[in-house]
Order: sequence, then C-alpha cells, then structure tokens
Amino acid sequence: MGMSRAQKETEIQVLNERFANDELVVLTHYSGLTVEEMETLRADLRAEGASFKVTKNSLAKIAIKGTKFEAISDMFAGPTGVATSQDAVAAAKVAHKFSKKHNKLVILGGALGEKILDTKEIEALAKLPSLDEVRSKLVGLLQAPAMKLAGLMQAPARELIGVTKAYGEKGE
Repeated sequence: MGMSRAQKETEIQVLNERFANDELVVLTHYSGLTVEEMETLRADLRAEGASFKVTKNSLAKIAIKGTKFEAISDMFAGPTGVATSQDAVAAAKVAHKFSKKHNKLVILGGALGEKILDTKEIEALAKLPSLDEVRSKLVGLLQAPAMKLAGLMQAPARELIGVTKAYGEKGE
C-alpha cells in the first residue's frame, strides 16, 4: 500500500529540514543489504551524529528544491539512501568505512554545502579527521607550551635545592 498524501507531505518536510540544516549529504545505492546491515549502518551513523534515510526519489527531489543541495537532485535514481551530517566529514567517513566492509553499499556522490562531490571526493573527505578530532588536537597543541613552561619554572627550584643540599652534605 502506498503512502497517503499527508505521509508524503510529512516525509518531504522532514527531508527538507535535513537538507536545510546539514552540511554534508552522501548519496548511496543500498540494493542487496540485509535489514541487519542497514540497522548497523544507521547505528554507526547515529554514533557519529549523522543519519541515514531511505526515501522515494520523487519525494527527495521535491524536498531538496530551494536548499544548498539542489544541484544533486539528478543523482536520485534507483534505490537511493541518503546519509547526512552537520559535521563536514562524519557521514562520508562512516559511509566509506561501511562500504569497504559491505560492497553492496555503493557511494554515488553527494555534496558539501553547494559543492557537488563525486565518489573519489567523498572518499578523500572520509580520510580527513572529524571536527572532534581536530578540536582535541588543537587543545593538545594549546596545552603543550603551558606544560613546558611549568616544567621550566620548576627546574631552577629543583636545581637550587639540589645545590643547597650538596653544600650542606659537604659541610658536615
């Protein structure tokens, strides 16, 4: 049984919000994946703050109109799954990793903002560090000088104590 008009309108609205709010869209063909594999993919994406949606191509084409991803509307053909994320690499990273293990998930391309990406560009994006990884590296770099400075400030005091102790033992 098909979707009612109200269900279609709701689906279009949900997709439109996703296209309007997310930074990255990765389009895939999922034909041949089992329900378990699809659930694993969805769980992996959710863990990274991304999502995966299987939808009718006609509804997706309507929902994508007026968004920054409108240029990829012609990629919606066949059994299309849409992975999206607000992080610029999360959806690409998870989809690429999953497609390496499950060859039935085929990455078609996607878009990062208004830039259309092909399969190779999605793969290159997947190899970049995530936003959280970049933040943690930045925090580490910012903390390193302060830790070195603290160590240098303590060194003269330790040396002074050592010299004083040596003179004291010599004088005994």
